[in-house]
Amino acid sequence: MELWNLPTLILARTLLGKELIHESKDGTTSGYIVETEAYLGPEDRAAHSFGNRRTARTEVMFQEAGTIYTYFIYGMHTCFNIVSGPINKPEAILIRAIEPVQGIERMKERRGALKKEIMLTNGPGKLSKSMGFSLKHSGQKMNSSSILLQDGIVISDDEISVGPRININYAEEAVHYPYRFWIKNNPYVSR
Repeated sequence: MELWNLPTLILARTLLGKELIHESKDGTTSGYIVETEAYLGPEDRAAHSFGNRRTARTEVMFQEAGTIYTYFIYGMHTCFNIVSGPINKPEAILIRAIEPVQGIERMKERRGALKKEIMLTNGPGKLSKSMGFSLKHSGQKMNSSSILLQDGIVISDDEISVGPRININYAEEAVHYPYRFWIKNNPYVSR
């Protein structure tokens, strides 16, 4: 089965360990995905597309799985997501954290002065800045643009933790859904 045809919760787990790559004009950066969060569309109060809400920002979520969805939060951070539902079923997976692999010096330049290298990519805004992701990437297709996904490291089921998503206090009962997945003991998982 093609990766993008997997149900969203299974895909969110399956993405752990995959290498996310950005081939930009100023160099290639990449990292192993170590943390994801799934958003299950119209029925999920935490999803931007809850209730089938269609806006200029969320319209990309209604496209085919494997489409990139980037958006701005707090007026300063870009978040990188991959659309994961079938067409017109607006589900997505937020890539919350990666473990840097390629282009670490370039990541440091993009992020500025850091006390610890661990701070490069241990959160969605940090990884987007380090990887050079922006709003212009929204609507592009994975593996057919400058952003690629390939096999990285193999992660077994017993290396994966599952729990509630982070920073969605507005989402009523959806606050407690176990839709966040991360590699146990990986230092790059967000705090």
